[in-house]
Amino acid sequence: MAEAITVARPYAEAVYKHAVANESLSQWSKILQLAGMIAEDNDMRSLIGSPIISAKQLGEIFLEIGKSKFNSEARNLVMLLAENKRISILPQISQLFERLKAQHEGVLEAKIASAFALESKQLRKLVEDLEQKFKRKIEAQVSVDPELIGGIKVEIGDEILDASVRGKLEAMAIALKS
Repeated sequence: MAEAITVARPYAEAVYKHAVANESLSQWSKILQLAGMIAEDNDMRSLIGSPIISAKQLGEIFLEIGKSKFNSEARNLVMLLAENKRISILPQISQLFERLKAQHEGVLEAKIASAFALESKQLRKLVEDLEQKFKRKIEAQVSVDPELIGGIKVEIGDEILDASVRGKLEAMAIALKS
């Protein structure tokens, strides 16, 4: 995984720079998401690993699946990746592109884990509070983690805000051992 991300980074950065220059971030976002989904398809993965299929054939099959959703530049990218036997890293390229796009738009991604499902009103309030704290727009990914026992845990970048019962119990256990 780390190797695929490393290989994907220059491609993602090049597409990002091109998209910024042409004011087409959202268009490229959709293209790369589609390309990533196609690359992750089980049938496509078996073709990607097949020694019988040439790079050109693989690229053409890939583009046929995407049909008119790929512009000429995206078609060139797919063919380049196919020739370099790197079409399988399209999901990572898409992921890295989305991070660059979010940074460009001033959006922070927050992973919110809650012991119980949050109501939409609670989630809205939490996101508003986080936006005030970080002074940036927050895009929340919410999951339910019953192991938290109660409360929530928020991860934004390398910062973790742990307001869960489990986190407090672990902190008390550490304090008692000291």
